[in-house]
Order: sequence, then C-alpha cells, then structure tokens
Amino acid sequence: MFEKLFYYFQFEFVIYALVVGVLIALCSSLFGVTLVLRRLSFIGDGLSHVAFLGVAAAAVMNMTDNMLVVLPVTILCAVLVLCAGQNSKIKGDASMAVLSVGALAIGYLILNIFSPSANVSADVCGTLFGSVSILTLKKYEVFLCAAVAAVVVLLFVMFYNRIFSVTFDEDFARATGIHAGVYNVVMAVIIAVIIVLGMKLVGSLLITALVVFPALSAMRLFSSYRTVTVFSAVFSVVCAVLGIIAALLTGAPVGSAVVAADIIGFAVCVFAGAIVKRV
Repeated sequence: MFEKLFYYFQFEFVIYALVVGVLIALCSSLFGVTLVLRRLSFIGDGLSHVAFLGVAAAAVMNMTDNMLVVLPVTILCAVLVLCAGQNSKIKGDASMAVLSVGALAIGYLILNIFSPSANVSADVCGTLFGSVSILTLKKYEVFLCAAVAAVVVLLFVMFYNRIFSVTFDEDFARATGIHAGVYNVVMAVIIAVIIVLGMKLVGSLLITALVVFPALSAMRLFSSYRTVTVFSAVFSVVCAVLGIIAALLTGAPVGSAVVAADIIGFAVCVFAGAIVKRV
C-alpha cells in the first residue's frame, strides 16, 4: 500500500488534487459552522443545484470556462436566499427547496435537449457526483483555488467577532451597530464561491457533506463556537486527505470516498461524544 502511495505521489496531478481538496475542505468547514447554527444547512444543496444549471447552460453555449456562467448565477441566488428570503412571502427554507428542485430539473432538461455532447448521461453523472476532474487539475487552477482559499480564511479571521454576532443573534448585532445585511451579503458570496469550487471535489449532489458533516461532528464533542470551528476545520481537512488517498488506492470516485470518510468520522465523533457525556 505504501509503495503504491509513494508511486502516486511522484505525479504532480496527485499533489494538485490533495492541495485543492484540503483547501476546499478547509473553506467549507469554516462557514459550515455558521450555516448549521443558522439552520441554513440546506443552502449548500440548493446552491449546488443552481451551479449545475450554470454548468448545463455553459455546456450548451460551448464555453470552455464555465466559471463565467456558474459563479455569477450561484452568487446571485445565494444573496437572494440569505438576504431576501426571510423577508419574502416564501421563507428561506421553502424558497431554497423550490430553487433547488427547479434548477436541477431545468439543467437536466437543457442538457438533454441542447447538449452537443453525445454522452449526456456521463456528463450529468460526473457533474452531480464528482468525476476525475479533481485529478486533472492544471497549475493555474491550483493557484486560483489557493488564492480564493487565502481570501476566505483571511476574511473569516478578520471579521470573526462580527460573524459570530450575526450567527447567534442578528437583531442584537444590528442593535450594536453591526451592518448585518452587509455581512450576510459577504457570507453569501463566499459560500457561493465555496460551493462552485467544491463541485470539482465531490460533485454538486454531495457538496452539502463538506459543509454539514464537519460542523455536526465538532458539535458532538465541543460546545464553544471557537473550538467547534477549529475542530471542524481539522476534521474536514483530515477526511479530505483520507478520502483522496482511499480513492487513489481503490479506484473509487474521489467525491464519494471523501464523503464516506466524513460519514465515518461523524460516526466516530458521535460515539466519542456519548462516551464523554457518560464519563
């Protein structure tokens, strides 16, 4: 097994996949805690379906860089759901459910009717569940992901106290002079970017796992917001590395292997949390 791993680590594409996987997992876990605490976990699933619609539209238009379509559409929907959803007649969770199902259905319909590809089923399966794209990354994509991750982590550290305040009591945050609406917009944009990047790792249907499982696992063991956030980040990174390594060794899909590692880690944390409570 170790000889096989040593052999794989001689290739640049494996190193690139590990670096990007770790960065995506780190960013997802940081803001995943906020989404779970605000009961907006479902937004990851909904926005990933919106991103799938963007991918379908870009494929129909034969665009070589689908990020030009996917990212703006996903950001717009994230802002609308996070910032306007609670003030509309259709509340946030219901609007996200409508958006999620609608985007997925329309995206699949567009691909079936207008796609120039002869193998639509393979394209759809790869987009929904992840594909080998994480193992075919180019150097500029790695640098782009690293730059985005650096900005996300920097923003989270700089505005940690304000994010904490908006997460737990938005009305109190407004009363203390914090522009909660601005921070909601910023968080919506960051979450949309993370969702789009995460699609390369686990696909659009599984991206919610990167957001939810690390936060829930940390909450089984800790109660402090800071401790939960730190453990969530470590947990997510470790599971991403283990999942990618397992995929390399077994030939399994990378996305599914990473999510399986998250599920196993969550089960371990639940068991450990029960023991700690008894003690």
